Amino acid sequence: MIEGQQGVTWKDWVRLAESCERLGFEGLFRSDHYFSGRGVSGVGSTDAWTVLAAIAASTERLRLGTLVSPVTFRSPGLLAKIAATVDEISDGRVEIGMGAGWWAEEHVQHGFPFPDVPERFERLEEQLTIVHGLFSEETFSFDGRHYAVDGATFLPKTIQRPHPPLVVGGGTVGPWMQRLVGAYADEFNTYGCSPDVAAQRFARARSGVRAAGREQDSLVTSLMTWMWVGEDEDEWRGRVERSRSFDEIDEARLQHDYLVGTPDHVVARLREYEAAGVERLFLNHDLYDDIEMLELVAEQILPAVAS
Repeated sequence: MIEGQQGVTWKDWVRLAESCERLGFEGLFRSDHYFSGRGVSGVGSTDAWTVLAAIAASTERLRLGTLVSPVTFRSPGLLAKIAATVDEISDGRVEIGMGAGWWAEEHVQHGFPFPDVPERFERLEEQLTIVHGLFSEETFSFDGRHYAVDGATFLPKTIQRPHPPLVVGGGTVGPWMQRLVGAYADEFNTYGCSPDVAAQRFARARSGVRAAGREQDSLVTSLMTWMWVGEDEDEWRGRVERSRSFDEIDEARLQHDYLVGTPDHVVARLREYEAAGVERLFLNHDLYDDIEMLELVAEQILPAVAS
């Protein structure tokens, strides 16, 4: 998982994709932002889905997707068409992360509307309904408060059937999010928290699945969090100090909510997350040009957690 708004160039993406595929990572996901992240102002971002289309054409195995695409950036029909195109290019390897959007400043600077929180969640619900319907139905119509679709046939259909996995992400899992997860999510993703907090969020998400009458194994529960790993403390702390995502990192939260330390320590911590219900981990690789850390993870952590 790469924060694309940190000035990641196309050459960086090529190197990342090649390395992830060579080293055995399951996939390569990216944020969907148009504004530079905290601590890296002035570097900017490329468009998430354009980059994913190019990576899809140059890889063979990696799963590809956004974590997550704000509903404020694109209409649901446009998002569905883009994702279906990338699904075809990749021969069925795309996943679609969707969220309500939160970063007011990037909306203002790029001319995107930024309604209040209730309206953004209304739009998320309508977009999930439409994207799901366009992928799944022969002919689909919808008339909502914010979007309307009339008699859409939406061809060609996606390679993945009935549709590419829909990932719904969030940190607060209230009744509204529970309902959305239960109705539409193939995966619920939360972020940056301890194992006990992740377990609580997953339990609330799974209550939405239960209320919708779905089988629990129809939902994947995943975590996105930051990882800094090194052969010794000096090495991993050096990586923390070079962090691009944070101007300042609280030591208590570093140890409580993120994955930091030597490979053995991180493996033990991953076991705790596994026990809490984490079925898939999105490693937020803050130092995207540090391929050496990816190699360390691949050599000493992936084999241990796969066994």
